[in-house]
Amino acid sequence: MNLEKSSKRISKKVKRGFQGYPQITISYYGPNDTLATKVCVGYVEEKGADTQFEKFVTQNDVRNDIAVQSTIVKIIDRSGAKTVSLIDKILGCPHEEGTDYPAGDECPLCHFWQGKVRSPI
Repeated sequence: MNLEKSSKRISKKVKRGFQGYPQITISYYGPNDTLATKVCVGYVEEKGADTQFEKFVTQNDVRNDIAVQSTIVKIIDRSGAKTVSLIDKILGCPHEEGTDYPAGDECPLCHFWQGKVRSPI
């Protein structure tokens, strides 16, 4: 599957809006607000259930990585997701607080995000 086809399949499912559970949420992270080097695919089986995450990291823009985008399509298809949500902006630094750097500190590698609120995942 090529990149354009993968993007169209994801976009088509996103445009349908909330259709119930299971639900997939796709969110992007990067060292700045233009380069996404990490994507998190969240899966929720039913309302109130814990979210399961699959994360992919690349050196280049993950949104343009055909292998990653094709894998996301496969996850959507195999999970039987009724709803697919896409966060269309980069939410923050790709490094994880408490894992990649001490909790309570700012990421020492992503100067762009310092002083800005980072969305968790």
